[in-house]
Amino acid sequence: MIRGGFLSEEDRKALIALARDGSMVCRVTRRANALVLLDAGKSCQEVAEFFLCDDDTIRGWHGVFEQRGIEGLTAFDVGGSSGLMNAEQAEALKAWVNATLPRSTRHIGAWIAKEFGLVYESRSGLIALLHRLGLEYHKPELISRKLNEKTQQAQIDAYENLLNSKGDDEVVLFVDAVHPTHAARPVGCWAPKAQNLAIEQTSGRERINIHGAIDLETGQTRMIEAVTIDAISTIRLLESLEALYPLMICIHVFLDNARYHHAKLVSEWLSRPGCRIKLHFLPAYCPHLNPIERLWSVMHKNITHNKTYATCKEFAEATLDFLRDKVPRHWGRYSSTVTDNFRVISPKDFRVIA
Repeated sequence: MIRGGFLSEEDRKALIALARDGSMVCRVTRRANALVLLDAGKSCQEVAEFFLCDDDTIRGWHGVFEQRGIEGLTAFDVGGSSGLMNAEQAEALKAWVNATLPRSTRHIGAWIAKEFGLVYESRSGLIALLHRLGLEYHKPELISRKLNEKTQQAQIDAYENLLNSKGDDEVVLFVDAVHPTHAARPVGCWAPKAQNLAIEQTSGRERINIHGAIDLETGQTRMIEAVTIDAISTIRLLESLEALYPLMICIHVFLDNARYHHAKLVSEWLSRPGCRIKLHFLPAYCPHLNPIERLWSVMHKNITHNKTYATCKEFAEATLDFLRDKVPRHWGRYSSTVTDNFRVISPKDFRVIA
């Protein structure tokens, strides 16, 4: 018996390169061997392992043989079977994709096979065809049903006017609340092919409540942890902002229309003599006009993506340390993401699919 593991890494790479030789003779031989193994009862996955490729490629070879016989196995059209598709069929494919918005290349390949009798050898060949036809893979954006273009533009204009007219003894901040949950958030990453990656689960039930503010000019933040986000936490945050900027005669605070921001307690606090806080309420359904929303996304990327914490206390400490210390200290790293580069979002600019 020959024991495995006798190849050096260099020899293994050289042999794999040789097995994947792109010459026509080698490609025909690989296809022929694969079909013989399939006929002997081997699965597509097993054959794919033998030939150092994916099982979709093996299915593609089988499909070509079913459609065109041995002649098809010895023909190598550019981009799989794309060379066989005529202009009329290409237009029909574009129209079908536009009408149905298929979610996978497997779905598209099945439709092409059914409608035109053409089989693509590999997913990459099919993707190349789609790109040549001006088709791309899109992820839809989430937009509100009640967006108002004029209101958004008015808000942007008012904000820019404020920045251009404010004095050196005035500061502008953005306020919002966030409620991160003590839970692992798995996201894709590059890793060696042979490794299976996992993240240990956490309870997913506990969460922390943070009422925060950020100064886009300096990256300075104020983050208040609260049992509940309400009028009391709002007042605590505004008090801390006055303490943070003792020399400023006016502290402009942009925030959303949450009920607790309009609470009677908050209004009474703001009406007291000497109050230096001035609130500017953002239009409804416009979180894209509040840059601190982008800070929450940056926080998740750095704190929750592919990371886990044994206890909610550890999770809270890591989150607050990032928001309170790391963001201001490394503002140059995050300032290009957490910006006031606002734009008007119009439903007319999108094809609303649902």
